Amino acid sequence: MPNTFHDYKPRGLSFHDAVVNGLSQAHKTLPPKFFYDERGSQLFEEICRQPEYYLPDAERELLCECIDEIAQLCGTGRVIIEPGAGRLIKIRLLLDRLRPSAFVPMDISGQFLKSSMQDLARDYPWLAIHAACVDFTHSMPVPEPVPDEPRLVFFPGSSLGNFHYDEAVAFLRRVRETLGADGLLLIGVDTKKPAPILHAAYNDGAGVTAQFNLNLLCRMVRELDADLDPDNFDHLACYNSELGRIEMHLVSRQQQQIRIDDHKFAFGRGESVHTECSYKYTPDEFLSLAAEAGLSEVKHWLAKDRLFCVYLLKPE
Repeated sequence: MPNTFHDYKPRGLSFHDAVVNGLSQAHKTLPPKFFYDERGSQLFEEICRQPEYYLPDAERELLCECIDEIAQLCGTGRVIIEPGAGRLIKIRLLLDRLRPSAFVPMDISGQFLKSSMQDLARDYPWLAIHAACVDFTHSMPVPEPVPDEPRLVFFPGSSLGNFHYDEAVAFLRRVRETLGADGLLLIGVDTKKPAPILHAAYNDGAGVTAQFNLNLLCRMVRELDADLDPDNFDHLACYNSELGRIEMHLVSRQQQQIRIDDHKFAFGRGESVHTECSYKYTPDEFLSLAAEAGLSEVKHWLAKDRLFCVYLLKPE
């Protein structure tokens, strides 16, 4: 089966410009998409294997429980599009049952995507794979070789939680445009739950999430020749119950100054860089958000322990 790789050379803010702009703010911040260089992508896969990180197992078990119903509702022969596809592990839960006419994995990390595509192609020789290196937070171009069949966008893992509310609505509107009139969206969304469960998930005992967060600083040193010591920062993740989100920060352990090119950034002791939000939603909250983007519910499946929820949506 011929497979293709399409490098759309993701534009938008470069890593350099995002760092300079983010650290110049009164409340320093960095976009979470820059976690995912090759090392960051590897670390995220390790996070998903940590016992405290309930998300992958909860989602996998839920998808396995409802795959018969998903297959019945979706049918076979669709083009499956997966933004932020990563290692291409979760798509395997769907392939044999949905038998897509083509699969379009999208990821911002081109080399990581190529490697993952090759692994998938070896295991599914019947599947036409058209990988797209793209920043799906800005655009979702579908490569020309993809057949003109009904589409299914698969967005697992609760990645939607990384968007603020208005950004989430904008992303879902972009998905709706990609779907076309007869498309479907299968999306995983994390639920609100007791704070200790959330705290443990983002502060695993092995410290992998801390490495993942601190890798942003290591990446600044590697790619931007930044004058900084990552050991001078701590990982912090906590649940903000008022806003319904996990917040991740890099916290300065001391008063210090870091330099990137001619730019200098002063940090006070305890001052932080906000690196990620992960919003959690009740089913009613998420379906209200989806409705703003022009998507309506076909069905949703809530795990028995209410740890996770999967939704099947259609354009209104």
